[in-house]
Amino acid sequence: MTKLENPVLMATIGGAQGLRGEVRAKAYTADPSALGDYGLLHSMDGRSFEILEIREMKNVVVVRFRGINDRNAAEALNGLELYIERDNLPDEELEDDEFYYADLEGLEALDDKGVSYGTVSGVFDFGAGDLLELKGPGKRPVLIPFSEASVLEIDLEAGTLLIDPLAAGLVDEPELSQFTAGKPKKKK
Repeated sequence: MTKLENPVLMATIGGAQGLRGEVRAKAYTADPSALGDYGLLHSMDGRSFEILEIREMKNVVVVRFRGINDRNAAEALNGLELYIERDNLPDEELEDDEFYYADLEGLEALDDKGVSYGTVSGVFDFGAGDLLELKGPGKRPVLIPFSEASVLEIDLEAGTLLIDPLAAGLVDEPELSQFTAGKPKKKK
C-alpha cells in the first residue's frame, strides 16, 4: 500500500476495452501516450498499477495494466483516478512560463498593494481556458482567468501570485470620481 505525500492526478480510467483486460483512460499529460513514462501509477486506496501497453485512440488512451487480464477486472477499475508523486514530474523540461497545476495550488493571490484575494484551491479547464479557483477565509470561492492579463507574476518560492483584480473580475470598474478628481463638477 502506497500513501502519496503530494499526489498529482495523471489519469482517470473509463470503461473496459475489449476482452483482454484493457481499459480506456483520460490522460492529463501533454502527450497522452507518455502516461507510462512516469513509473507506477497509484490510486488513493493504495493500489499501484504498472502499464504494460499503451496506445492512443481518438481522445483517450487504451491501457493494459499488469495483473488486469480480463474484462471483469477491467470493468472494476471504471472511474478510478490514478496519481503519481509530484517529485516524479520532470521540472527541468518546463519553460519559464510553464507550471504544473499542482504547484499553483496553495499560492496566495495578492494585488500590487498587498491585498489578499485568497489562495488557489484548484485549477480548472472547462474548455474556454484555464481558471484558478480562489478561496479566502469567510468568502465564497471565486474563479478567475489564468491569463497574462489577470495573473501578472507567479513566485513559487514566495508562494504568491501577483494579480490584477480588475482584469480578474474581482473588483468593479473604478469610480469615475477617482479619474475626475480636481475637475469642476457640473451643477444640476
